[in-house]
Amino acid sequence: MKLAFKTLLALAPLALATPASAQFSPPPPDQPDMTIDAAFRAATIESLATKVEASYVFPDLGKTVARTLRDRKKKGRYDSITSAMEFSDSLNADLRALAHDHHLRVHYSNRPWPARHGAEDGPPSAEERERFLADARRRNWGFERVERLAGNVGYVELRNFESGAEAGAVAQTAMEFLRNSDALIFDLRRNGGGDPNMIVLLLSHLYGDDDRVHVNDFYQRGDSLMPQFWTTTTIPGPRFVDQPVYVLTSHRTGSAAEEFSYDIKMLKRGTLVGETTAGGANPGGFARLNDHFVAFIANGRAINPVSKTNWEGVGVEPDVKVKAEDALTTAHVAAIEALKAKTTDPDLTAMYGRALEVAKNMPKP
Repeated sequence: MKLAFKTLLALAPLALATPASAQFSPPPPDQPDMTIDAAFRAATIESLATKVEASYVFPDLGKTVARTLRDRKKKGRYDSITSAMEFSDSLNADLRALAHDHHLRVHYSNRPWPARHGAEDGPPSAEERERFLADARRRNWGFERVERLAGNVGYVELRNFESGAEAGAVAQTAMEFLRNSDALIFDLRRNGGGDPNMIVLLLSHLYGDDDRVHVNDFYQRGDSLMPQFWTTTTIPGPRFVDQPVYVLTSHRTGSAAEEFSYDIKMLKRGTLVGETTAGGANPGGFARLNDHFVAFIANGRAINPVSKTNWEGVGVEPDVKVKAEDALTTAHVAAIEALKAKTTDPDLTAMYGRALEVAKNMPKP
């Protein structure tokens, strides 16, 4: 998730969705391993410990994590590891056990990371930004599918909450296409995170022109300001004030996608259908450890204005618990039944009856 102060909230190791992270491209899963020696292991651990201690959102826990990593190195915990991939897995297992933070982790790449890589290095170069933009356009800025389902139910499958003007334009086009829908389904089952500004944009379509709804706040270590996010009254396009809203979730739904789900739930603006989400709520940034390792270090935390807390470590629990593969059918049927219950028009009642049969018999993707 990209904030104004260049922090990210995207569930690593999924692809990130912000220009500030353009210099980070997740390595392919089939990349080759490499052999590492004691000097490499020691330098990586020391760099990781130093950066966690300096930046982690909870200073005391950051110190504990750093101290424990150094102690384990001294006691020879990593001495037998000569595989970079195994070393990455071992560090991540230790970080998870120590911090219980889904964002705090390291990433290995066989190809050297750029020399300038991380939040402390400033904004991406023109070349890096162009590469990011090209990738984002190929992904259609996260909008995988937008369509009308049976019963005049609008459906959006969103894979990332992307940032920037082009992403906003695609979002506006998607919502315009669904202007006449009587209900909306947002499918976040394969969404790993992104930009909170896209969350605000989409949520703004669910409220009236005069509504200013407080969505979320972010605390960042070392920053006296606490950015607040509110829906906007100035977006062009349709408003879905009275339409039922459903959000599909899975255990893979992470980070900014969890925030969207959590916001919907706390604001009582819709119904969550599916599985409990991944549980990553602490935004941060990337820090380069050496040529082949970077770390994502959380330096902030989300604070919901209703609950005064967030979903870190526990995830967002759905209102209707079903397997992820059954979530779309469940939500679609529920939406049609809700619409059918509100009408006395015999023609509409018949149409909704036919739509229910279609929804119940739709093949699962």
